[in-house]
Amino acid sequence: MAEELSSNYQPNEVEAAWYQRWLDAGCFHADEHSDREAYSIVIPPPNVTGILHLGHVLNNTIQDILARRARMEGKEVLWLPGTDHAGIATQSKVEQKLRKEDKLTRHDLGREKFLEQVWEWKEKHGGIIINQLKRLGCSCDWERERFTMDPEYSKWISKIFVDLFNEGLLYRGKRMVNWCPKSLTALSDEEVIMKPQKSKLYTMRYRIAGEKDRWVEIATTRPETLMGDTGVAVHPDDKRYKDLVGKTVIRPFPEAEIPVVASDHIDPEFGTGVLKVTPAHDKADFDIGVKNGLEIIDVFTPDGKVNGHGGPDLEGLDRFEARRKAAEKLEEMGQLVKEEDYENNVGFSERADVPIEPRISMQWFLKYPCKDEAAEAVAGGDIQFRPERWKKTFAHWMENIQDWCVSRQLWWGHQIPVWYKKDKSEELQNRESLDAESAGADLHVGVDPPEDAENWERDPDVLDTWFSSWLWPFATMSDCDADEKSDTLKKFYPTTDLVTGPDILFFWVARMIMAGYRWEGQLPFKNVFFTSIIRDKQGRKLSKSLGNSPDPLHVMDSLGADAMRFSVMRAAPLGNDVRFIVDKDKDGNESYPQVEEGRNFATKIWNAVRFRQMQGEADAQPGKPAIYAIDILKKLDSLEKNVANAYEDYRFNEIASLLYEFWWNQYCDWFLEAAKQDFAEDADPAAKAATLASMDRVLRRFVILLHPFMPHLTEELWEKCALREEDGAEFLMLTRLPSDSVLDGIESDKIGGAVKAVSDIYEAVGRARNLKAEYNLAANRNVKFILDPEDTDFSEGPVFCRLAGAKELELQPGFEAESGVPVALTPIGKIYMPLEGLIDKDAEKNRLTKEMEKAEAELKKVNAKLSNENFVSRAPEEVVQENKDRQSEWKAKVEELQQMIDNLG
Repeated sequence: MAEELSSNYQPNEVEAAWYQRWLDAGCFHADEHSDREAYSIVIPPPNVTGILHLGHVLNNTIQDILARRARMEGKEVLWLPGTDHAGIATQSKVEQKLRKEDKLTRHDLGREKFLEQVWEWKEKHGGIIINQLKRLGCSCDWERERFTMDPEYSKWISKIFVDLFNEGLLYRGKRMVNWCPKSLTALSDEEVIMKPQKSKLYTMRYRIAGEKDRWVEIATTRPETLMGDTGVAVHPDDKRYKDLVGKTVIRPFPEAEIPVVASDHIDPEFGTGVLKVTPAHDKADFDIGVKNGLEIIDVFTPDGKVNGHGGPDLEGLDRFEARRKAAEKLEEMGQLVKEEDYENNVGFSERADVPIEPRISMQWFLKYPCKDEAAEAVAGGDIQFRPERWKKTFAHWMENIQDWCVSRQLWWGHQIPVWYKKDKSEELQNRESLDAESAGADLHVGVDPPEDAENWERDPDVLDTWFSSWLWPFATMSDCDADEKSDTLKKFYPTTDLVTGPDILFFWVARMIMAGYRWEGQLPFKNVFFTSIIRDKQGRKLSKSLGNSPDPLHVMDSLGADAMRFSVMRAAPLGNDVRFIVDKDKDGNESYPQVEEGRNFATKIWNAVRFRQMQGEADAQPGKPAIYAIDILKKLDSLEKNVANAYEDYRFNEIASLLYEFWWNQYCDWFLEAAKQDFAEDADPAAKAATLASMDRVLRRFVILLHPFMPHLTEELWEKCALREEDGAEFLMLTRLPSDSVLDGIESDKIGGAVKAVSDIYEAVGRARNLKAEYNLAANRNVKFILDPEDTDFSEGPVFCRLAGAKELELQPGFEAESGVPVALTPIGKIYMPLEGLIDKDAEKNRLTKEMEKAEAELKKVNAKLSNENFVSRAPEEVVQENKDRQSEWKAKVEELQQMIDNLG
């Protein structure tokens, strides 16, 4: 039984009610024992204490569309949700809170008490983003929600560490690492973001030892590290300095003789061609130092301050303040030659957003497993990347892959499952190299601690957060202690799709592929869809600091979740950035024109369905469908096929555009207006019944197509309009896609004839509207048209008049118009528009004459440009072509206006 729709669509009421009903009915639950074909996708786990942003909206809307479409295809769907513990980000927030509220550091509390505080923070803030995803309409199987610090998941982390250690792939060693002086931890190369910076290039001079007044000039961006200089390097083929190799120079402070060495690393073209070698603070310098046996002197504390090597003038200063002070000292000593502006790229910590420091540190490193299998899976097409261009980026990274620094100097995270005998702990932790072969009985690596735990000391570091999430596709579905694979893993692994951002291709995607092959012996997913970057209308990435990132919850509360979902998808072409527009009025109030379009689309659908309800039920047996009904059903049939094809290629914005175009333009603007003729008081009841039946068929099929994009609105219409078939599923979201053609029952020859006839009528209407517009009569409904028809049996005059906004269409075969009567050639015949009584001819002639004068002036300008040989020969080809196009357009405009003036007599 249909229920009357309210006069206005209220998205917030509808969306909240339907989401709860889906939850209560278990609509999102995946049955691992089902005999249906499996479809699975795992959510890229957001930070547990994070909040929703537009990137999440885009990513999770795509996942929800895929999951909902798969359910409607009859598949058993698992969309597995969860959150990430976000080691650095979460620990930093809790440390900030401690400093601000209690004036304490984590070291004041101790590890155990501090972790209690982090867990309290997680419990307080951890559910926010999950509830926000529910507000968006995400149909995840929330009963299976996982967290990377869950006990069972944590066991997996320890297990793989032990496996890799025993295989000789995990080792501990002293290496140059990326160090974050704010978070006080090592970072992997992938966690360092290069940013262009406006710096200074300092040219200083060191005196050659043993020579009275000979100096060598050195260019550097980092004079604050010169206390750690233990050598100077030149290129072996640089004739300027060849005689210096083997000599020594005098380091200014603290004063010391340091050797001049030769190195192929040196670029003779950079600066002066001489490099100060600071092995403790630069990766290239470290390599030069190791090769030449140079001393390694670390001049910084872990938090980026100068240590005792800086002497009384520099010790305790922040590294950037020390840079200024070191330059001043050099100038006082007469050894600063010049200081100039310089732009260079500087590595920043992705999380802390501060410049990193290259630092010698003892860390755990991993030699990646299954590299060849992962590379071949993508290169050979077993895993499909969309857009495909990311295959090259992936291949390049795999070819140049470096060992992964997996240890982090944090407390929040998975503590490394390594224990050292207490009496050997310091020696083992500082050993230059430590692996399974060299460890011996004084090292315990295991999922569980050693039995006599009191005699052992655990490694204090934790594992990189990405070390936990690279297991996400299979560790979320299985128990590492089980003797055999879980039913969930058997049913849903490997997963079907992965939707993620290209910025974590290396952090996560590549590593998951390697982990999948290592622990499950197969790929973890079959398709990877890389989302777009969302930018503002100026092309800038959205960020809090720029103030250009709107709060998605505010947008959804204002305009609806469905409106936001649809608008973001419509604006997101495959492989290209998304422009999300935020406008502000003079008072600073924000508006979102794209989402408003989505809201207007929802309203358009609602109102069109209400119009159908207002016609009531048919009171006669349906007759044969009118040509307009057959035409819209044919367009719907094409829509269904085009949507299916677009899903195959993950062209989501194309699907959104197809749905919008069909409903707004083809259905509402054309078919619905044409169909109103069948609802007139004197209309044939059988014709009305046939049109109502066609409208119902279109509505049912269209909301099925639209559901994955706008699930709440469509579910409401499905129920309120009683669209469910007697033996169908209770909910639209669980309803199967139709297997029959929407054109079943209509003879094929009638379909072709109807489509041609309607196309001709619509084209004729368009040209009639243009005639009206040319004479400023677009809104005038008293216009009379005369048709000299191609077919004297033409009977669609009433529909033509309704669509063209005309009072009458008079059929006059062989009509001969007076000179000057506007005419349009159309597929249904010549259409004339007599102007008597419609316009003031003199006033219209004056208006057109002024328009023509403007057009002639524009034509004259472009003619002058194109007759100028200098312009044509020197201007870019595209600029010349643009002017030629404008010349053609203005010439046509002048001719058109002249004809219109002539028509007026």
